[in-house]
Amino acid sequence: MRLPLLVAALIALTPAAHADEITVFAAASLKTALDEIADAWQQAHGDKVVISYAGSSKLAQQIRQGAPADLFISASSDWMDEVEASGDIDKATRKDLLGNTLVLVGTGKPGAAGLADLPALLGDRKLAMALVDSVPAGQYGKQGLQALALWSELEANVAQADNVRAALKLVATGEAPFGIVYGSDAVAEPGVGIVATFPETSHDAITYPGAVTTAADTPQARAFLDSLGQEPARSIFESQGFTVLP
Repeated sequence: MRLPLLVAALIALTPAAHADEITVFAAASLKTALDEIADAWQQAHGDKVVISYAGSSKLAQQIRQGAPADLFISASSDWMDEVEASGDIDKATRKDLLGNTLVLVGTGKPGAAGLADLPALLGDRKLAMALVDSVPAGQYGKQGLQALALWSELEANVAQADNVRAALKLVATGEAPFGIVYGSDAVAEPGVGIVATFPETSHDAITYPGAVTTAADTPQARAFLDSLGQEPARSIFESQGFTVLP
């Protein structure tokens, strides 16, 4: 009669399988796709994926100040360069994951128009953009407007937001009639439509690099990063308007 009790006691003392927690700092434009990918990873592996979204510049600054991130995914190579230069990522793990497009959006189904028509369409109303001097979407947007000789005419009308999703929200809620965001943001928000797409030659290439940080305390961070170029992540990213890079 004692044997079953002994077996039960041994089982109770056996450590449960350990599930890791992966902390990801990711550009705000990734939210819709990455939330879905994280859910799929958690179901398949049991690891909890905790994601902090913000503008890439803010996330880079937080990592350099010692924030406990295992993985950083930026919407700009420049901000990943900054974190690499400070020694806060494992550069051997760095890889370019995604590409994107830059678009002008309006509320509902605004119809198509040429970017040259934007000043007339906007009038004295606001143009929503992410911070133009630090957040990648804002920087790309400013570059695009400058290349099209529109920046000097529109600068005073720009309403700057902390990140691209905040700029998108300004348009979706009607606080701004137009905004400059990524093509993937237009897919993620049914309340807006694409008015025009910026020529690729009008701004720097939109690239999302990812890397494991030097402070990472779980080997699963590398595994999660590697999974972002594989199924099901690849299909999720593509369905949300991203280009998955080789």
